This record gives sequence, structure tokens and C-alpha cells, in this order.
Amino acid sequence: MKITTYIISIIALLILIFNISKINFEAPLEGDSHTAVVTSIAAGCAILVATLIRIVKKIELLTKK
Repeated sequence: MKITTYIISIIALLILIFNISKINFEAPLEGDSHTAVVTSIAAGCAILVATLIRIVKKIELLTKK
């Protein structure tokens, strides 16, 4: 599970970087920039969820001991 969360985080980070490069900062909510903004937010959420899963698993291990 630990390796899976790291792989998900890395893929989401790559998607985030790619989509940030596609955003037109003069009009971020028009055309293709809108899609890039939405997918950037989704990639950020995926990174956050994967990090939370890793933290929960660490807490589980500590409370079992």
C-alpha cells in the first residue's frame, strides 16, 4: 500500500506540473485553461488523499504497538 500511494503521488505530481504549464494566466477560466485548472485541482486533491492514506497507515501501526 505504501508503494502504491507513492506511485499515485508521483503520477499526480506529473499531471499537476503538466497542467500548470497549460494554464493561460491572463484568462484562466476560458477554453483549454479551464480544463487545465480543474485537472490541476484534481491532481492536488489526489496528492492530498494519498498523503492522508500514508499518515493514517502510520498512525494505525503506532496504535497497534
